[in-house]
This record gives sequence, structure tokens and C-alpha cells, in this order.
Amino acid sequence: MVIATKLGARRPPDKSWQRANLPEELTAGVHDNLRNLGVDALDIVNYRVVGDGHGTQEGSVSEQVMVLADLKRKGLIRHIGLSNVTATQIAEAQKITDIVCVQNLYNLVNRQDDLLIDDLARQNIAYVPFFPLGGFTPLQSSTLSDVAERLGTTPMQVALAWLHQRSPNILLIPGTSSLTHLRENLASLNLTLSPEALVALNSIATS
Repeated sequence: MVIATKLGARRPPDKSWQRANLPEELTAGVHDNLRNLGVDALDIVNYRVVGDGHGTQEGSVSEQVMVLADLKRKGLIRHIGLSNVTATQIAEAQKITDIVCVQNLYNLVNRQDDLLIDDLARQNIAYVPFFPLGGFTPLQSSTLSDVAERLGTTPMQVALAWLHQRSPNILLIPGTSSLTHLRENLASLNLTLSPEALVALNSIATS
């Protein structure tokens, strides 16, 4: 099991997203994770950039990545990832340390990272789409429903299968609160979409 944690933001009682990216905040966050997980080193720490809502926002990440890279040199972190970042920020971070994964908003409808995913695949860097099923606004499309009906499965399973087939470097993290949904999500890995189904699904983002 590989456990990934995420730092760089906090959520006060009003449920807003607030930055927590000062060097002392990141260092404290790493030590909190170590203590709470009961481990000597964290497998992966993702630095999350707080942008506009769940979208990305340009700006330097060097100070924060340098803090995590120093903790990595000290043996407290094994690998570093990035979340909610642009291609420019990834390139900046790579000048400081190796980046093993990128976690951004991406799904069947939100396709803004298409070129980035392909570039990361060429570098053998994992891409982890958050909100793979739409997040707070679940994916809804008559095309998606039609494909699912023809395959005798659910629209959400089709959406996950599409991501799985999109690129070999994509790692899925669909959230769930029930064993039934967990099994449905796992079953999507065995679902193969035909070229015709892929053409129909790819049209959703541009329709």
C-alpha cells in the first residue's frame, strides 16, 4: 500500500479553502501526518496550490517545493507530487526535485489537461484526476447514459472506464462511502469501451 497525503491548504469552519503553504505550515503538516499515520516516512506528499475555486492559478511554487525537497533529503518524505497545478508550475518544481504524480481536476467533461496528461505519460509521471465523476456536480449526459445502457452498466462505471482507457499513467481515486459503490468502481476496471463508444464519449466535452 502506498499512502499519499496532501498539504498546502486548510478548511476553516466556513468550509472555504485557505492557503496553508508557509514553510512552517508545510513542515508542521508533514510531522502531523507522520504522527497520525504512525510511520517514519510519508510515501508521497502532494503540494496543493490553492487557486480559483478548484481551478488552477499561475504563481511560483519553488519556495514550497524546496521545503518538501529538504524534508525528503532528511528522509521524512519518499516522493513529492503536485496538485491543482499548471504545466509551468510542474516544470518549475522539476528543476528542484523529481515529481512522481500530478493531481488535477479532470474527467469526461472537464478535459483541460488533455495535453498535460500526454506529456506526463511520456515522462512516466502518474496523473491522478480528482473529481473523476464530477465531484459536487455528478456527471450527467444523455450520451453517457446511452453508452451505459448499451453496455448494461452504470454511467459512472463508464466514466471511470473512459478514464482508465484514456492514458496508461492515469490512476483513479473515485470517492465512495459504501461497499456497494466500491465494488461498482472496481468493476469498471474490467469494462472495455469500443472505438465507437469512445468516439461518442469524447464528443461530450465539445457538444
